[in-house]
Amino acid sequence: MGKIVVIGATGTIGKAVVNALGERHDVIEVGAKRGAHRVNFADAADVSRLFQSIGKVDHVVTAAGAVHFGRLAETTVDQFWIGLRDKLMGQINVVLIGQAWVNDAGSFTLTSGITADHPVRNGTNAATVNKALEGFALGAAIDLERGLRINVVSPTMLEESVPTFGPYFPGFDPVSSQKVGLAYVRSVEGGDSGKVYRVGY
Repeated sequence: MGKIVVIGATGTIGKAVVNALGERHDVIEVGAKRGAHRVNFADAADVSRLFQSIGKVDHVVTAAGAVHFGRLAETTVDQFWIGLRDKLMGQINVVLIGQAWVNDAGSFTLTSGITADHPVRNGTNAATVNKALEGFALGAAIDLERGLRINVVSPTMLEESVPTFGPYFPGFDPVSSQKVGLAYVRSVEGGDSGKVYRVGY
């Protein structure tokens, strides 16, 4: 049994992670706007405050982050920064700051998405961010010390997200949240590092 921080625990993927890991581990749920613990992970100082309040942990899962969807011809620089600042650097902030708070042989599990491999119209920001997250994990897997591991879960659209994101993903076959949750279990409890677990595609 380990002490696991799940950042984004109140979201669709985060809830699946908590359900998958909660029976065997002490899960600390962290939300952006709800929950006992909250963090704006795009703010490095706020990430530091979070770990100082929680203390040492065994594993960290990030399942959060905003990206911009919209026509590339109309996308502004500020809009493109949304995904870079939030989903990309937010998760990277957690690793850079959190590595000092994760016990030896612990792990990080980040979340990218299917657009890293299968881009969709109006999703250039998402594709960029998701691919960059996977590249970060590949590099960090070599550089992390004390036996720390890092992996990425890249799910397709969840069944619960079809009403919201279905129009952006025509012809995509959604996956159950239970199946997505299992990929996080594999990352946390397994021995892989630098791995991208593609779920549903």
